Amino acid sequence: MTSSSAPRGAFLRPALVALLIGLLALVGAGPAAAHDVLEGSDPADGSSVATAPSRVTLTFGEAPTPNTATITVVGPDGTTHYESGAPVSDGEKISVAVAPLGAAGRYEIGWRVVSDDGHPVSGALSFTLTTPGPAAAVPSASPAAGAPGTSAPAVTPSNAAAAAPADDEGGVPAWPFVLLAVVVVIGAVALVLRRRA
Repeated sequence: MTSSSAPRGAFLRPALVALLIGLLALVGAGPAAAHDVLEGSDPADGSSVATAPSRVTLTFGEAPTPNTATITVVGPDGTTHYESGAPVSDGEKISVAVAPLGAAGRYEIGWRVVSDDGHPVSGALSFTLTTPGPAAAVPSASPAAGAPGTSAPAVTPSNAAAAAPADDEGGVPAWPFVLLAVVVVIGAVALVLRRRA
């Protein structure tokens, strides 16, 4: 009885070590697949500014895929777009020109980029203009009409916030590989135990 249990116990240890090594390798691979994270913005999220910005700049932890960014700037009325032209990428920074702002109030910035790993990431932030901008006296439709590239914005602040949790669209999620690795390791351990019995 002692002789039959000793080999089984002696073989269980290497199998458990192999299982732990496999799980640690999967955990270590997690950060490599991390998506881009917004680290800052100019104007800063939640800030109040007296002077209307001529440009909005977003800074990410890693450089997003070039030419995939969309940035929108929507005025206090919730419909007028102030972004002007296509976003410009410069490493970790992406910026877009802003047309002269109008009424004082809260301006929302919606953004969407594609991470280096191919996953789209989106979100929204805002700033408050405390003094009316140069376009305050102009009818509210004028800035949108004069802003190139805003006829069919891909992201608005309202749907950017709703789409933010679903940042795995268009990519392969990691959980099936983790599950497959765990099943393979458990199957291998079970097979070896059956042969030893």
